[in-house]
Amino acid sequence: MMTNQKIKLGVVATALFFGLGGCAGMSGQDKSTAIGAGAGAVGGAVLTGGSAAGTVGGAVVGGVIGHEVGKDDKDKKNN
Repeated sequence: MMTNQKIKLGVVATALFFGLGGCAGMSGQDKSTAIGAGAGAVGGAVLTGGSAAGTVGGAVVGGVIGHEVGKDDKDKKNN
């Protein structure tokens, strides 16, 4: 049983490592979009009891909000 937990932990750690490495070349607006989508997916899943439609809907709404927030940050840098 302990071996399964160690394997699962290793898989999660590896996925997290590669997932975060993929963000290295992203702009601030792209990062805001990704963070918003992730937060929205979690929120949608929690609010709908884990339904797929709630998770996807939350990700879409969160991604749009994150994109717009990131756009404001981009505009502030240009002024």
